[in-house]
Amino acid sequence: MYYRQMGKIPHKRHTMFKKEDGSLYREQVMGTRGFSGTQSILYHQYMPTEIVKSELIGTYLPEYEEQQSLKHRHFFTSKADKQGDGLTARNYLLGNQDLLIGTAQVTKPMESFYRNGDGDEMLFIHHGTGKLETMFGTISYRPGDYIIVPIGTIYRVVPNENEKTQMLFVESFSQITTPRRYRNEYGQLLEHSPFCERDIRGPETLVSYDKKGEFEVLTKSRGVISSHIRGHHPLDVIGWDGYLYPWAFNIEDFEPITGRVHQPPPVHQTFEGNNFVVCSFVPRLYDYHPEAIPAPYYHSNVNSDELLYYVEGNFMSRKGVQEGSITLHPGGIPHGPHPGKTEASIGKKETLELAVMIDTFHPLKIVKTAQEIEDPGYMFTWNEN
Repeated sequence: MYYRQMGKIPHKRHTMFKKEDGSLYREQVMGTRGFSGTQSILYHQYMPTEIVKSELIGTYLPEYEEQQSLKHRHFFTSKADKQGDGLTARNYLLGNQDLLIGTAQVTKPMESFYRNGDGDEMLFIHHGTGKLETMFGTISYRPGDYIIVPIGTIYRVVPNENEKTQMLFVESFSQITTPRRYRNEYGQLLEHSPFCERDIRGPETLVSYDKKGEFEVLTKSRGVISSHIRGHHPLDVIGWDGYLYPWAFNIEDFEPITGRVHQPPPVHQTFEGNNFVVCSFVPRLYDYHPEAIPAPYYHSNVNSDELLYYVEGNFMSRKGVQEGSITLHPGGIPHGPHPGKTEASIGKKETLELAVMIDTFHPLKIVKTAQEIEDPGYMFTWNEN
């Protein structure tokens, strides 16, 4: 990411920064990989370490299927009836040692604040508008937004009144960044990148709360959720600067890379984490070779599992999926267009599909409760009879 600053900060870091009454603002260095990764410095009204009560809530890790047959899977997430705030509404569907994936129907604001102490989070907004209130400031969101929330960021999701926010989420156990092949040695996105820094939105406003009282921050770390009651409002930052902060990027700003013949899925890559990538399938012109077959060729993800979240449009290679469907095509067996879809794609000029793909380089495990919204016959939908 690129350097930003918001609010009030002193001229030099690690020096005295005084309030009007002569007392000190409290400096916090927040960074990754010890002190060698991306970092920001925040200035608080109160000590960020002040806790008046600490309590263990319990585990948040989902329970997976004990044995998992090697087959293609399809889940109708629209059938999941779990609702609540930005944390309690989370419906875990798949995961492994690198990330957890699920959907959420957010129907109310979070009363408590929340932070993930295990890794970054990615929230993809499918439907709804609202805002993310964070210690770095507020980010407004709308449909199509990817929101990247760095590890340790205190925040809460506030959907607009009388409006539900439907989202796909990834809880990573690592940092989520832009693809390395699209960055130069200085970290700037290159000319051939499908998006650039101009498309990225950081926090819009910074509201600092100088407010005492008891405020709960729910923290995920080491497989459990802990409750920390602070003696002051957790959004008490009056200024910050650096390279680490939450940001948003809308899928509409992803510029697809096309060619004379069908391009492989990596051209759609948008983000990457440790042992996984996120790709965006957006409306685009098809291949322009006179004998091109626009539909993807059959392929085997020998070293990865492929998950697709269907946002909207007519996904030209697949039948039977709905808006909000999730399909999983595991490594080890081939997959590709459904019967008739290859032939139907010939001569077509464009696609209006919109989907998010997540490829993982360790096998994904299925959460037991995901079976309740599964299409049990999906594995056999390639049979032509």
